[in-house]
Amino acid sequence: MKIYNTLTRKVEEFVPNNKECVTMYTCGPTVYHYAHIGNLRTYIFEDILEKTLNYIGYNVKRCMNITDVGHLTSDSDSGEDKMLKGAKREHKSVLEIAQFYTDEFKRDIEKLNIKWPEIVSKATDNIDMYIKIVKKLLDDNYAYISGGNVYFDTSKLLDYYKLTNHKVDDMVIGVRDGVEEDLSKKNQADFVLWFTKSKFDSQELKWDSPWGIGYPGWHIECSGISIKNLGEYLDIHCGGIDNIFPHHTNEIAQSESYLGHKWCNYWVHGEHLNDETGKMSKSKGEFLTLSLLENKGYSPIDYRFMCLNSSYRKVLVFSYEALNQAHDSYQKLKSKVKKLNRNNNEKLENDKILEYKKRFCDALESDLNTSLALTVIYDLLKEKINDSTKLYLIYDFDKVLSLDLLKEEEKKIDDELLKHINEMIVKRAEAKKNKDYNLADSIRNDLEKKGIILKDTKEGTIYEIK
Repeated sequence: MKIYNTLTRKVEEFVPNNKECVTMYTCGPTVYHYAHIGNLRTYIFEDILEKTLNYIGYNVKRCMNITDVGHLTSDSDSGEDKMLKGAKREHKSVLEIAQFYTDEFKRDIEKLNIKWPEIVSKATDNIDMYIKIVKKLLDDNYAYISGGNVYFDTSKLLDYYKLTNHKVDDMVIGVRDGVEEDLSKKNQADFVLWFTKSKFDSQELKWDSPWGIGYPGWHIECSGISIKNLGEYLDIHCGGIDNIFPHHTNEIAQSESYLGHKWCNYWVHGEHLNDETGKMSKSKGEFLTLSLLENKGYSPIDYRFMCLNSSYRKVLVFSYEALNQAHDSYQKLKSKVKKLNRNNNEKLENDKILEYKKRFCDALESDLNTSLALTVIYDLLKEKINDSTKLYLIYDFDKVLSLDLLKEEEKKIDDELLKHINEMIVKRAEAKKNKDYNLADSIRNDLEKKGIILKDTKEGTIYEIK
């Protein structure tokens, strides 16, 4: 397995700390609003990575956080907490907002056939762990108290920017949107480990700490949850490319200072999904959620298919034209698979199974080349191989791709069609009562053309969807 490692800036062979169990941490959502499809692209690539590792023989233990406190609207530890912002917007408590959008996020994940991580932990459930880490960082002189808050002192590290390969002078105030200077910091790159009541009096969620009543910074959350659940040595840490700085940079700084050794070996990041005007966000234009795509008639798997046709490390530009193309291609692929005879008992062609499994693995092991993995399926469908073998391989490959290639489509009946069916059943009953069998047969035939099969029973006429 070869994967691009942001830390070394090259594609590397994956070598886990422990072959018996690969540990994988993925940054979860800040549950103050619906996830947009750009956010969801990251979870799709992480899902493919986890399933690929499982497919090639590793046991993966994956952990994800749910940020329900501490993520501020600015990268400079200023502004209001995103959770508090969401609560004010909807006139609800922070915990109500968090639960609602956690549930919505989980629904999106399920619709996209993304595996829910084995361990999912809320930020608010781990306050003791954050306090433990911050205490040790203060004791070891990696942190300081200023203006009532606890800051990490980045000047203590010679390699603070090793994940980004920046120089200190490059990371100046104003490089990122909304960054303002914090006069309580000793150095411009220092970041907050713990906020106290001296700064954000309107904060709804607060806890007792040795430094006063307050709440944790955003970055300490992922370090604490990962170390608590996955141990001191982490194999893979994933996230969107916008997490590299400052979030993941700060995670490395505080985690390795706390632990006293290298923490994570492989940092894997997914590129942005942009709209045609630039980077996608929740604050501009049409808010592109999965539900919006569904309301426009697309399946969530159309979007997953669109993502898998592109490298996770390349910017993907979203447009409805591109989604239409993905929808059409996906339906054609499903149609080809549907034509395979599922009722034959032909002997499996083991030499072809080995050949195609190797090609499929080679594609995924080459830095998750999902586009090439899909090409393997197209080639399989074209080759002169018996249907039993093709179906066996497609079932096997879809354990990773999760495109429902063998799943029968469920016919849905909207309210208007349901009303029409019931009206036609009544009209047909009247026709039969009046011995107008031509009309009764005509009604049955018209409904059958729409995929509705009428059946006469002792209890009355019922229908089935074909």
